[in-house]
Amino acid sequence: MGRPFGVPVYVSPSWFLVAVAITVLFEDQARAVVDPPLSYAVAFAYAVLLYASVFVHELSHAVTARLFGLPVRSVTLHILGGETLIERESPTPGREFLIAFAGPLTNLVLAAAGLLAWLALPLPPVAELLVTALTLANLLVGLFNLLPGLPLDGGRLVRASVWKVTGRGRDGTVVAAWVGRGIALCTVAAGALAVSLPAGGWPVLLWSSLVASFIWVGATHALRAERVRARIPALHARALARRAALVTADLPLSEAIRRAREQAAGALVVVDHQERPVALVSERAVTAVPEHRRPWMTAGEVSRGLAPELTLPADLSGEELIDALRRAPASEYLLVEPDGRVYGVLTAGDVDRAFAGV
Repeated sequence: MGRPFGVPVYVSPSWFLVAVAITVLFEDQARAVVDPPLSYAVAFAYAVLLYASVFVHELSHAVTARLFGLPVRSVTLHILGGETLIERESPTPGREFLIAFAGPLTNLVLAAAGLLAWLALPLPPVAELLVTALTLANLLVGLFNLLPGLPLDGGRLVRASVWKVTGRGRDGTVVAAWVGRGIALCTVAAGALAVSLPAGGWPVLLWSSLVASFIWVGATHALRAERVRARIPALHARALARRAALVTADLPLSEAIRRAREQAAGALVVVDHQERPVALVSERAVTAVPEHRRPWMTAGEVSRGLAPELTLPADLSGEELIDALRRAPASEYLLVEPDGRVYGVLTAGDVDRAFAGV
C-alpha cells in the first residue's frame, strides 16, 4: 500500500470482505439521508474512513516505536482491525507504555475532533452522518483497545505497569495475558447475552466469538512467547557449539566424515593450506549425498563460502547471540576465539532445539 514514515503498510484480502460487510450493514443508515445507489457509496465511504482510523491508530504505534529507535517491520490491516509488527521489545516499561498508549490516544483524539466538528460546524446530512458514525466508532475503538488484557493495547499498558512495579517484564506479560483470557471469556458471555435481547441476534454472537478467539489466541501466544523469551539468557554459543574437524576443500567427502567421527566432531570446516577457515560444510548437503558417492565428491563441493557475518565470537550469549543470528539467517555459523582460532560450529537447528527445551 505504501511506506509512510518508512513503515511498509499492507492490506490483507480479508479487509475487503469486512469493507463489503460494513457497507451492507451501514447502508440502511445511509439510506435515511440519501437514496440508492448513492447510499451504497456513502456506506462504502464510511467503511474506508473507518479503516483509515484503524490505520492511523496502528501508524501511531509504529511512529512512536521508531522515535524510540525500535525497528518496525510492517503495519497490516486485516479482518479484525490492524497489527503493527515491532521487531524488538521495548527496553523500558516507560517506552512500552507510551508506544501502547499512542494508538488508543489517537482514536480518542479523532473522536474528540469529530464531536467538536459536529457541535461547531453546520454539516450537510451526509457529512453529519459520517462524522457522527466515525466519532462513535473511534470512541469505541479507543475504549475497546484500552481493555486491560493482551493482546490489546490496554494489556500492554498493564504489562508496562506491572513491569515498572516489579522490575520484571515477564511478570507483566503473565498478568496481562491472563487478564486477556478473562476478557475473551467475558466477550463470549456478552455475545451470548445479546442473543436474548431485542436488539441482539446471532450475528452479534458470531462477531463476539470471533473477537474473543482473537483475544484468547493473542493472550496465549504472549504466554508462550514469554516462556521462550525466558530461555534466551541461558543460551550460550559455547555450550551449543559442535566440535569442528578442519579439512581442506579437495579432501574426499568420505575421508572428511571419517576424520570428523575419529575426532568426535559434529561439524566440518573447510580451511586453506594455512588452516584459515574459508567455508562451512553443509550438514544438509552431506546428508543428501548417497554414501556410495561420497568417496568421489570433495568436502568443498558440499560447502558454502564463509561470509564475514557467518563468523561469530564464541563468547556470544543471550540477546546478543539472538541478534547476531537474526542479522544473518543461516543454517551454520563459525565460532571463533578472541585470537581467531576456530572454536566450533553453531547450527540454527541446535539453537531452535534449545529454545524448545529439547
